[in-house]
Amino acid sequence: MSEKIATRVAYGKALAELGSQYPNLVVLDADLSGSTQSQFFAKAFPERFYNMGIAEANMTGVAAGLATCGKMPFTNTFAMFATGRAYEQVRNSVAYPRLNVKIVGSHGGLSVGEDGATHQCIEDYALMRAIPNMMVLSPCDGPEMRLAVKALLDYDGPAYMRLGRLAVDSITDEVPGYTFQLGKGSVLRDGSDVTVIATGMMVQMAYAAAQTLEGEGISVRVIDMHTIKPLDHELVLKAALETRCIVTSEEHTVIGGLGSAVAEFLSEHCPVPVVRHGVNDEFGRSGEAKAVLKAYGLTPEGIADKVRQALKLKK
Repeated sequence: MSEKIATRVAYGKALAELGSQYPNLVVLDADLSGSTQSQFFAKAFPERFYNMGIAEANMTGVAAGLATCGKMPFTNTFAMFATGRAYEQVRNSVAYPRLNVKIVGSHGGLSVGEDGATHQCIEDYALMRAIPNMMVLSPCDGPEMRLAVKALLDYDGPAYMRLGRLAVDSITDEVPGYTFQLGKGSVLRDGSDVTVIATGMMVQMAYAAAQTLEGEGISVRVIDMHTIKPLDHELVLKAALETRCIVTSEEHTVIGGLGSAVAEFLSEHCPVPVVRHGVNDEFGRSGEAKAVLKAYGLTPEGIADKVRQALKLKK
């Protein structure tokens, strides 16, 4: 594994590096540029950066207005506020008219740690996935995040992308044949007994779990599903047909996110055992990030347990 970097940092740097190639790109932030890392763009292009204050609903409305004038707005705040506080504006002002606005939610999931349940957004995939016209992304590492930013700049339409607070290992740049395309997952590791479909930082954990399970004679395929909506139906169906059981893993509630998307599709097209790994129907709690993740079972060991469970159902 190469560099260890938080996806929010990779995002901020990529936005600033690509700014000169996209003169219509404008960046809005809800007074959190030091956390969301939009500060890099603000420094490079101060005339195209807008600090909107702690007013996420207003920020989203302004972004919609800028989009109608031909600008390419990226809004930035914590995931909890981007998808929760500004939900109506995202739905009615951005997605309904299908405007070219990118909603970027930083500090998603339990790994926010000490900020506690009020800021540990575990519902963002579900909220954004339910909105028509909305694309939903959660890149797993720095290299993938850079590619996602470029892809979103070239995509004309509304999208939501989650950023993580913690520094994570970069793995996608070391996978032979890895490519990035919106709406298409990537097979990071082949396997024949079971498939783990993961998103965000759970991809690295799924990879680690697969290596551990290999020692038990279990062959695990690992799919990085960076785009949760639209889901890569072709890849999911292929995995279900070939391995006959699926485990999903996400730093999100098991209700309405990646696991739900996979289960909904397979129940209609290829009914096989699907075991969802994520946060059960409960809020987070305050604590050091790794301790919180461990308390909720969001670990390689937690994924390995779900794999064993799926294999029993397969039999």
